Amino acid sequence: MVLQMESPAPSIKVENWLRGEPLTNFQPGKVYIVEFWATWCGPCVSAMPHLMQLQEKYRDSGLEVVGIAADEDAPTAVEARTKLDAWLTEKCSNLNYRMAFDYTGEMNKLWMEPSFSVAIPTSFVVDRDGHIAFIGLPTELDEVLPKVHNGSWRTSDQAKSADTERIAKNERMAREQALKKPIDDRFWAAVKTEDWKTALSAIEEGIALLPDNLNFRLAHATLVLHKIHDMWTGLPLMHQLVRDAIDRNSEDWMIAALNQLFHPNLDHSRFPSPERFAIGKELSEHVLALNPPQGDSPKFWSYPAVARYYHESGNKNRAIELVELALKSLDGPEPIPDELKEHLLPELLQALANYKDEKVCHGALCAAPQKNFLPKVSKRRP
Repeated sequence: MVLQMESPAPSIKVENWLRGEPLTNFQPGKVYIVEFWATWCGPCVSAMPHLMQLQEKYRDSGLEVVGIAADEDAPTAVEARTKLDAWLTEKCSNLNYRMAFDYTGEMNKLWMEPSFSVAIPTSFVVDRDGHIAFIGLPTELDEVLPKVHNGSWRTSDQAKSADTERIAKNERMAREQALKKPIDDRFWAAVKTEDWKTALSAIEEGIALLPDNLNFRLAHATLVLHKIHDMWTGLPLMHQLVRDAIDRNSEDWMIAALNQLFHPNLDHSRFPSPERFAIGKELSEHVLALNPPQGDSPKFWSYPAVARYYHESGNKNRAIELVELALKSLDGPEPIPDELKEHLLPELLQALANYKDEKVCHGALCAAPQKNFLPKVSKRRP
């Protein structure tokens, strides 16, 4: 049975209630947000302060927020529950809404799978009559909740259109995941044994099926340029990746291409230097136009890659400026999970120390210059 807007809300079947009183059923006259999340999910953690604000703002209007931790990563239910309880105590001691834990998969079967929801965070809004009013991202709740409370949301064309679009998008994602899995399995098995020919065959099959998949495109370029060292084939691949990144006006694609050209973990000695710097200049200018220094958008994802280009091209002051802006954006208006800050801050500080050739500090953390520092490629936001 498909779970969508106007469907009766499924029941809540969980193993434990870690915070707040157990919820046995949805009471008529109340509005509920049922939020699927996990401690390892950065956007989920970022959404928690916002959900707490919504709980406080709409408490007198009958809103109840219910967190569902159904995807904790641990070998056993006991370990997962213990880890979650400790995390809530340390990171979210002032939580003002219910929190449930489920390790059996029952909640995902009742809620996530029937609604074609393939990723977290996912927010379900249950209306006053116990029917689903909205399924989507917690960032959309500010617009949706007032209309749910005044009764105008479910009858609106906007709501119907959004739900139809959501189902179509999630069905596409589910089909893509099903296509990717056997290719991913074959690719990673080949990488483990350094069988680059088989890995390349798997990736080429993946690109034929999903030509717009960035991970496949990156793996293709990495294999050809940095494992097989076939510059004759690799250069056209790199040019096409750059063109597609610019045509899409996608920051993610541009940074991925820049990392192929300038990340210190990769060997660029075979790449024609004038061509590499010309492409780097073009990509960097596009990134800075898309995410300008004076804007409020986060800089910590993209600016380190742009800074590497400027530093290698001899513009040390520009590289320093960009890393300092990236550091500043860690404390910007958009909430950033503590775990993400802890991951990014040492790498940004180390880059700044290397570019300045002096010791630098940010709060209590300091870094001294290192000649052979090889930063990790930071994981992209989901």
